[in-house]
Amino acid sequence: MAELSQSEALERAQAAAQSAREAADHAQAAADAAQSYADQIAGGLGDTLADVASAATGGAIDPFVFRLSIFVLAIFVGYYVVWSVTPALHTPLMSVTNAISSVIVVGALLAVGVDLAAGEGTVLARAFGFIALVLASVNIFGGFLVTQRMLAMYKKKQR
Repeated sequence: MAELSQSEALERAQAAAQSAREAADHAQAAADAAQSYADQIAGGLGDTLADVASAATGGAIDPFVFRLSIFVLAIFVGYYVVWSVTPALHTPLMSVTNAISSVIVVGALLAVGVDLAAGEGTVLARAFGFIALVLASVNIFGGFLVTQRMLAMYKKKQR
């Protein structure tokens, strides 16, 4: 292997640095495009459905009413799903609801951690995040207590 002079090594290092800068610029452009697409997908679906319902009825249905009706329907579906489960499957159902509540806790922690300097509405987001955190924590704790009592029913009694 031939030894390089200082000037040749410097030229190669500068060329490598330039190609690394170009690759970083391309990667940043790809990341920006991916973030843009993700933002469009995440934020747009619920709003798009509400806007479509509003446009289809000529503005007779407010998007808030559309979202509220979805929430009410979810309550009824959840109620009927829980009450139509056989008693033998209540323990796994409690475990699943505890897992869902743990996801709510993560979201509530993110809402509580909103930067106050970010703008308007952050105090409200923090307040609702704190309320969600407390309620989900109570739900998880109560769910574990109920699950423990349900499992204790199946244990053999010691004499």
